[in-house]
Amino acid sequence: MIDLIVIGAGPAGLTAALYASRAGASVHVLDGGAPGGKMNLTAEIENYPGLITKGPELAYAMYEQCLSFGAQYEFGEVERIEHFDDHQVVHVGDKTYEARYVFIATGTKERHMGIPHEEEMSGRGVSYCAVCDGPFFKNKDVCVVGGGNSAIEEAIYLSDIVSHVHVVVRRDVLRADQYLADKLQQKENVVMHYLKKPHAIEVTDQKVSGLIVEDSQTGELSTIQAQGIFPFIGLDPITEFVKDLGIVNEKGYIEVDENQQTAVAGIFAGGDVTEKHLRQVVTAANDGAVAGQYIASLLK
Repeated sequence: MIDLIVIGAGPAGLTAALYASRAGASVHVLDGGAPGGKMNLTAEIENYPGLITKGPELAYAMYEQCLSFGAQYEFGEVERIEHFDDHQVVHVGDKTYEARYVFIATGTKERHMGIPHEEEMSGRGVSYCAVCDGPFFKNKDVCVVGGGNSAIEEAIYLSDIVSHVHVVVRRDVLRADQYLADKLQQKENVVMHYLKKPHAIEVTDQKVSGLIVEDSQTGELSTIQAQGIFPFIGLDPITEFVKDLGIVNEKGYIEVDENQQTAVAGIFAGGDVTEKHLRQVVTAANDGAVAGQYIASLLK
């Protein structure tokens, strides 16, 4: 019987594991990807208090620190959780793990545009990670779809690699923070396309050749020539595996109390997967610290 199973190794999960294991709990961390979550996809983190660093570097530092107090890490996709009065059973493939408490920190996944040729060209010109795939488009033209912080951060990153970045924004203004908007404006190879929404991906000889966009006011279609498409139009919580527990709201996010506990006793959650106003590394770490320390106190 493990004291705590942490599902997800992003900043929330790693911090929960750190606090709980440091307080003496036995902790097992499960994740289907590289430790660090979306920090691994972030070129530079500039708003973590006291630290300006590259995302993957902070991810590795958190991971190393987490394991230093005895937490165990294992690769695996959790399929479901069974709740019992005094423990939980976590199913990963043909394996099962029993724990007194579970902390869910699975985060979010990128929302797709839902337009023709998007799925078939994913990984073949359509990418949801500029840090991962940007170098493949060196000296080429690309489109970034979206006007929020994530989209503008990715556009700024890509501008130093590619020939031109076309930013497609559904509204007539950016939703991104002014600091990022100002930084983007300084890039001479960025072309803005306001009041446009993606209609279809143009494919030529089985390669992405452009993005067909629709004017938000007139409905007129036009094509932006580009070899790469990077959509950043929002995120959806990864909660399919716990929907039968009755802990998610109508938007799919998990509701928690001040101790990060869900409506099901013994099951906690934190980070981007929970219903909250601000989804950042610092707020995810806060959630993990609160939950990890509280869970450790319940074991004494």
